[in-house]
Amino acid sequence: MTTLTAQEAYRLWAPRYEPETAVSFLENRLVASLGPPLAELRLLDAGCGTGRRLRDAGAALGVGIDLTPEMLAGSGGGLLAAADLRALPLHDAAFDVAWCRLAIGHVADPAPVYAELARVCRPGGTVVVTDFHPAAVAAGHRRTFRDADGRVREIEHHVHAPEAHASLAAAAGLRLHARREGRVGPVLRSFYARADRLGAYEEQRGLPLVLALAFRRVVP
Repeated sequence: MTTLTAQEAYRLWAPRYEPETAVSFLENRLVASLGPPLAELRLLDAGCGTGRRLRDAGAALGVGIDLTPEMLAGSGGGLLAAADLRALPLHDAAFDVAWCRLAIGHVADPAPVYAELARVCRPGGTVVVTDFHPAAVAAGHRRTFRDADGRVREIEHHVHAPEAHASLAAAAGLRLHARREGRVGPVLRSFYARADRLGAYEEQRGLPLVLALAFRRVVP
């Protein structure tokens, strides 16, 4: 199987991206447990895909950035822009909360991503980063999707250990205040059942699939 760059992969995935996957479902639960109430806050979703998370976030202001124009084209509107995570076209301290969800693993060196997330988050604000868990990769899981022709495609992914995340974030001025792991368990059983993979579900129970980290922007 040929591994695709993130931009090429999401260009092909865009027409079929909206339905929830086991990983995205688990990741949504983790983020909900980490973030502050968003009703009066300014929210950035860096690596927003189609912007589906912003639609339900309930933030006072929601802005999405994604590298792939084809993903943004299916968003149905909103404050969205095509840009790289390592060079966000946004003002300093513009947001109360900044998300980077299941995107940082597509970047070989996360240091510039953390620097940008810290820059655009106000002092005292929250940065939430999620990633495909290294334990899942070690167990043989890969980041894949089915394209419009039904073919399974693999997306380029770089493994970043939790300690590396914390170290790079600290260098950017972000202090870790919470860590969560999303594991294979009963909440995912229906996803495995629909794929006729209940045998794999039993084998993988307890395996971490998603790493979620919440940081505070250090007040100077």
